[in-house]
Amino acid sequence: VHPNVSQGCQGGCATCSDYNGCLSCKPRLFFVLERIGMKQIGVCLSSCPSGYYGTRYPDINKCAKCKADCDTCFTRNFCTKCKSGFYLYSGKCLEKCPDGLEANNHTMECTSIVHCEASEWSPWSPCTKKGKTCGFKRGNEVRVREIAQHPSARGNPCPATSESRKCIVQRKRCQKEGKG
Repeated sequence: VHPNVSQGCQGGCATCSDYNGCLSCKPRLFFVLERIGMKQIGVCLSSCPSGYYGTRYPDINKCAKCKADCDTCFTRNFCTKCKSGFYLYSGKCLEKCPDGLEANNHTMECTSIVHCEASEWSPWSPCTKKGKTCGFKRGNEVRVREIAQHPSARGNPCPATSESRKCIVQRKRCQKEGKG
């Protein structure tokens, strides 16, 4: 062992030096170089910090930097979260989303455009006037439908959910309350 290398190290180091910090790590820990001013020192961590991904080798586990536009990554070429101003799409960080996709500013991801979907119309309601179904000739009937899928920001908007039209009924007298 070199005179500057110690076996009695702190914080997960297997071997270390006073000047360079950790030189190797205990099993299952990741070796990463941290910059302090102009100096770099080795540290051993249970997982890689933000902006780095871990690779395991038989002799050492290392943390390597993600691409510049990537905040967290699975490998160098597969990002899981982008830096501010970029949208995540299929592991890549993009300034704008590809055609057919829209930027979700909440999740900062490119997502499929979702169009509004409405259910079928209900049957027309009975012909009424002022809430009554008797004592008039002309009235209105109404039909409705539900929104089955609300649209995303760039999706087609929803259509009307109710319609009314004029109707004519055979004039019939209203029966008086209490008489058959």
